[in-house]
Amino acid sequence: MEYDPDQPQYSTSDPKSFAYTSALERWPVILTSAIDDLYRSVSNVPAAETEKLAEGKAITEQLAKLKYELQHNRQLTPLLDDGEPDIAEYNKELEQRGQLTWYNAPWLYTECYLYRRIATLFARSKHWKNYDVFARQKLSTFKSSRAAVLELAARYRKLAKEAGEDKKGVSSEQIEEAERLLFVEMCEICLWGNATDLSLLTTLTYEDIQKLQGSEARKAQEKNIIVNDMSAAYDVLRDARKTKGPQEERRVDIVLDNAGFELFVDLILAGYLLSANLATTVVLRPKVIPWFVSDVIPQDFADLINALRDPQAFYTAPDDTGRTYEPLSAAQEEDVDFLFKQWSQFHADGRLVLRPHRFWTSPGSYWRMPHVAPDLFEELKGAEVVLFKGDLNYRKLTSDAAWPPTTPFTTAIGPLGPGSGIRILSFRTCKADVVVGLPEGEDERLRNEPNGGGDSGARKWAWSGKWAVASFSDGKK
Repeated sequence: MEYDPDQPQYSTSDPKSFAYTSALERWPVILTSAIDDLYRSVSNVPAAETEKLAEGKAITEQLAKLKYELQHNRQLTPLLDDGEPDIAEYNKELEQRGQLTWYNAPWLYTECYLYRRIATLFARSKHWKNYDVFARQKLSTFKSSRAAVLELAARYRKLAKEAGEDKKGVSSEQIEEAERLLFVEMCEICLWGNATDLSLLTTLTYEDIQKLQGSEARKAQEKNIIVNDMSAAYDVLRDARKTKGPQEERRVDIVLDNAGFELFVDLILAGYLLSANLATTVVLRPKVIPWFVSDVIPQDFADLINALRDPQAFYTAPDDTGRTYEPLSAAQEEDVDFLFKQWSQFHADGRLVLRPHRFWTSPGSYWRMPHVAPDLFEELKGAEVVLFKGDLNYRKLTSDAAWPPTTPFTTAIGPLGPGSGIRILSFRTCKADVVVGLPEGEDERLRNEPNGGGDSGARKWAWSGKWAVASFSDGKK
């Protein structure tokens, strides 16, 4: 806490904040889903495996106890030791913050505490140690994204073919402008992939999810990017390609957010950067434990690649309700196979790398990184650009603080801003109160939009994911 800004953080006690709505409405639903998932898995354990069965039932009961504590506004208790060093960090901060209750606590710390506490229940077990209580949901949602996946696979394959064609008669200026536009399109795809955040979209149907994805939806949403610094990031990557030698690494890091479709679009961007030679290496940075329902852990990458290995089987298998799906056409299979082979080859060549770090599931803001994770801080300096995906990363970059909305992004990210040695690009569809870098009067204008909050005191426009920001900070200056 000593490294955080002086600005107050959003609290679950403020009825005008999304923090309050999250604690009251979202968290119980998430815990109920986790309980249902584990109950289903425990029910499939053979009766002869008595120890595993008993352990699974005990964890289910502990999840139900956690839900009861939450809904009855009980005091947060110290986390039980599961052998990982961050437990001491969580408990120290809990002690420093005093007697927190679920509905009267800093939102950022408390939400991290919730998922870290769930993780301890499994980590302390013998037979369920590596169980991801959210994995079933993540794969199911990726399956629901079939239409958008197939559309993007076809588009990407076509672009890759065009990239290899002879460009005689086309000036270098025309090529660069086309590349800039394509880079922005890829970034927009990557940005709006964040629309399918399972911790927020807890009630959507299959049809609802499809409406959030696809090219028509992206075109309609383009005007809703209220801060757009994508072109500045392109300039950095273009200039690095011009000035660095062929043997020098030009790395882009992606601090991942959600699994499933969002990871898929992250890989679309990564594949494009490598294919277009805007980067020589892309480092994907996942979490180390199941987190915020849908956040990526290394197993999610493996699950996605395996789904693409045999898309016919994955996308046509009946779902839990028994619903069946149309077979993929031969062309659709070929499109997906192209992605699978390219991404697998990039991974095998060491150009597409996964590098998890426990800091991403720590309780506090990224203002603390230089002090509590100096190894990671130094490593990120080696990238041309570090792309932070999603709302939680944005909240952690800005310390989830109640900044005035006109505060420059470079100010709100503190020690990761100018002079840090790290270039940051943050993609975020707005699903929380904190928002910075807006022109004077923009927050007021958006509050007056339908369901924007008006004069209620609530910044409701920033809760729905309708609006987005792509904010850049050149920390190498």
